Amino acid sequence: MKILVPIKRVVDYNVRVRPTTDHTAVEISNAKMSMNPFDEIAVEEAIRLKEAGIASEVVVASFGVKQCQETIRTALAMGADRGIHVETDVELQPLSVAKLLKAIVDKENPGLVILGKQAIDDDANQTGQMLASLLNWGQGTFACGIKVESETVVVTREIDGGTQTLSLKLPAVITTDLRLNEPRYAKLPDIMKAKKKPLESFNPEDLSVDITPRLKLLEVTEPPKREGGVIVDDVAALLDKLRNEAKVI
Repeated sequence: MKILVPIKRVVDYNVRVRPTTDHTAVEISNAKMSMNPFDEIAVEEAIRLKEAGIASEVVVASFGVKQCQETIRTALAMGADRGIHVETDVELQPLSVAKLLKAIVDKENPGLVILGKQAIDDDANQTGQMLASLLNWGQGTFACGIKVESETVVVTREIDGGTQTLSLKLPAVITTDLRLNEPRYAKLPDIMKAKKKPLESFNPEDLSVDITPRLKLLEVTEPPKREGGVIVDDVAALLDKLRNEAKVI
C-alpha cells in the first residue's frame, strides 16, 4: 500500500509571529520556517506503517514557493521515499490545496492519505475534510491511534470528553492529532541520503487545477494584552470580582 502525506511549510512554532506594518499578513521575512508540527506527526506515522510492513512506499507532497522543497527534504530524511512539489507563488487556501491533493491522489493512487489536522499558521482545519469529500472517501479526523487491518483502518480519534473509535474502508483520509506519536529526529546520514531521493516538481496548470483565492483576508492583528492580576483581601472580594467584573458566576 502506498501512503501519501501532504506537508506544509510554516513559521516555526518557537517563533513569536507578528503582523506586517500594514496588518495585511503575518511577517515571515527572516523568520525561521519548518514543517507544520501536525504534518510531521503524519510523516512519522506513515514511516512507522512502512517499517511495520503495512505500507510499501511513503510519498510526501508540498505546495507553494520553491523553498517548500527544503521541507520535503526534511520528510525524506525522516524516512519518506520520494517527494512531490507543486510550485506556486499564489497564496493557497484550503479548498485549493484539497483540489491539488485530489489531482495528486488521482495520479499516484495511494491507499491511504495521512495529513495533519490543521496548519499552525491559519488553523483552518479544513483541508483533510475537503479532500475526503472530493474523493468520496471515508475520513478519520483528529487521530490519536491508527491500526490498519486488511481492507480497513481503525482510527481512534480525539473528541470532547474522551475518544471515539472508527473503522474505515480503505482507501481513506486520516488527519493526525498531537497524541498520535512523537516524530523522530533525522540523523546526519539520512539527511545526506535525502538529497539523492526523487523529488518531482509540477505547476498547478500541469494538474489542471484552478487555485484562484476565493477568500479575502481583511486584517491581521495581535491579540489584546492581558491585564495584570490583582490580590484580593478575602473570599467575599474574590466572589464579587468573579460575579461583577469577570462575570463567570
